[in-house]
Amino acid sequence: MSHFVFKAKKASGEIYKSERDAKDRYDLYKIIKESGEEIVSVQEKNHVSMFTNFSIPFLNSIKTQDKINFARNLGSMIKAGLSMSRALSVLERQDKNKRVKDIISTLNSEISKGKTLSESMSAFKNMFSPLFISMVKSGEESGTLAEALHIVAMQMDKSYALQRKVRGALMYPSVILFAMVIIAIILLTYVVPSLMKTFTELNVTLPLSTRIILFISDNIQNNGLILFAIMIIVFALLYLWVKSTGGKSLIHKFTLKIPIIGELIREVNTARTARTLSSLITSGVDMLESLRITSDVVQNVHYKDVLNKSVILVEKGEPLSKIFIENNHLYPIFFGEMINVGEETGKISEMLMGVASFYEDDVEQKTKDMSTVIEPFLMIIIAAAVGFFAIAMISPMYSLVDAI
Repeated sequence: MSHFVFKAKKASGEIYKSERDAKDRYDLYKIIKESGEEIVSVQEKNHVSMFTNFSIPFLNSIKTQDKINFARNLGSMIKAGLSMSRALSVLERQDKNKRVKDIISTLNSEISKGKTLSESMSAFKNMFSPLFISMVKSGEESGTLAEALHIVAMQMDKSYALQRKVRGALMYPSVILFAMVIIAIILLTYVVPSLMKTFTELNVTLPLSTRIILFISDNIQNNGLILFAIMIIVFALLYLWVKSTGGKSLIHKFTLKIPIIGELIREVNTARTARTLSSLITSGVDMLESLRITSDVVQNVHYKDVLNKSVILVEKGEPLSKIFIENNHLYPIFFGEMINVGEETGKISEMLMGVASFYEDDVEQKTKDMSTVIEPFLMIIIAAAVGFFAIAMISPMYSLVDAI
């Protein structure tokens, strides 16, 4: 049984505020409706306990897939003829994420007060991006809300799929390197000291490689906590620097120059720019607003700068293709030329969608090939590390044999 604070409207039109216990909010809606009244807004009021305000962020976060499902399902139900209120009620009942349920409930409540869906969404920036809100608003104004929701669901789905492919390609080398670090720490903490003790007792002359291993091992054992604290401070300072404007610009520029990775970043940003612009233009959002929203969607600051400059140029009457052709070190020449063709034929959204599909397919293929390319490099790194450790441990044994 839950406790609710609610506002209800009597048959006479009078609105009052009250509190009541019910199994859930739907049971409360039913009770109030049976009494001839109508719920205006409702909020669950839980009993206070020491765990009330305790939450684990990642367990209570809104996943991208939840947003995609919301857009896709709401669009489908509206297209099927359900009213907005009923469609939102169905979504609220079927969703398992409490935060999403609360947001949908609030949306329904705000819409019942006369607000539009896009206006209600504006209060929840953590779930609805400017792209999402602008496309919904455009759909409401043109009477094609269901289609707009379908387009935004498709756009988010494609963007999310692209992101997962890139992350998946980088996961394998990350796991291998992490495992190497853990194994190295275990060896330096437990295995090396016992061997070094034997060599020291027998006065064996230690080669340089062994002395290096011994120095690292001693520091981990004797100054482990200090080293750990220094690492935390260094990573914290590095994180703050990366988040700063200058640091972010330098890091983003550096990543674009990394072999293989740099090319992948260019194609990912090109695909994201093309699909976002195409989705917004198709939904009826004007070009300037589409460019502003797209600049928020791309992650690399240098791509943001190009898109922000494009807004200024388009306002002055310059063709959109010009800015992309001039910045062919970021966007491929093909991208600018296709926009140029789209401007000449009046089919810019179709051209952009074709470009997006082309580069998304190319990124998918390159991420598949990446593991094949990275694997030999990883094997060389592993072999070098194991070889160095083996030499460092075996070399003193020869000196021990000679001494005997």
